[in-house]
Amino acid sequence: MLKLDAVTVRFGGLTAVNAVSLDMPAAGILGLVGPNGAGKTTLFNAISGLVKPGTGAIRFAGNDISRWPQYRRARAGLGRTFQIPQPLAQLTVRENLLVAQRFGAGAVDRQRLDEILALVNLLAKADCDAATALSLSELKALEVAKALATDPQLLLLDEVLAGMESESKRAFRGMLQQVHERFRVGLLIIEHDIETISALCPRVVVLNFGEVIADGAPGQVFRDPRVIESYTGQATA
Repeated sequence: MLKLDAVTVRFGGLTAVNAVSLDMPAAGILGLVGPNGAGKTTLFNAISGLVKPGTGAIRFAGNDISRWPQYRRARAGLGRTFQIPQPLAQLTVRENLLVAQRFGAGAVDRQRLDEILALVNLLAKADCDAATALSLSELKALEVAKALATDPQLLLLDEVLAGMESESKRAFRGMLQQVHERFRVGLLIIEHDIETISALCPRVVVLNFGEVIADGAPGQVFRDPRVIESYTGQATA
C-alpha cells in the first residue's frame, strides 16, 4: 500500500531524512522508532504532504503522491495525527469530526461518526467543547477519531501515547488494536514506548540521523547493537 523509494528531505544544509526506502502492505501495522531528532516526524510530514522530498518517490495505493497536495492525499486514504493534539477551538467533539470528514472524505456520514466516537470512548462527550472539556488521553483519542473520520486506508500516528500514564497507555493500546481490526486500516506508528511498539507492531523500522538502521521484528530490532548504540551513545561489546 505504501512504498517509499529513497526519500530524502533537506532543510538547507541539514539532511533530515536520507534516502529512506520501505514497503508497507495494506492493513498492516508498522512501528517507526528512533532517538529524538532521528527524522521520524519529518518522514511523516513528507508522506502526508506537509513537506516535499527533495529526491525519491512516495507511492500510495499504486499512485506516486510525492507532489500531491494534502487534501488529495487525505481523499486517497491517508490520515494522520499530530504529536500535540490540535482540537478545533469553539467546536464540539462531534463538530471536530464533521470538519475532518468533510475535508478528508468529501461527504458527511453521521452514522460512521457515531461509530468512531463510540470506538474511541468519546460518544458521551460528543457535544462537549473539544478544547476545554477533554483530558489529555481524550484529546489524543479525538486526534485518532478525526483521522478516522476521513475514511483512511492508512493512519499515521505520531506519538499518540506521549504523556500518558501506564494504565492509560494500556487502554489506548487496546483501542488502537480495535481501530485496526474494526476498520481494517493500516497503522504506521511513531512511538518511544518500547512496550507499546512491541505489543502492537509485528515489524519495526528504526531511524537514526535520518537513515534506516534496522528493520524487523521487535525482539530482533531492539537487540540490534546499532539500535542500542543509537539510544545510549555507547557501542555494545
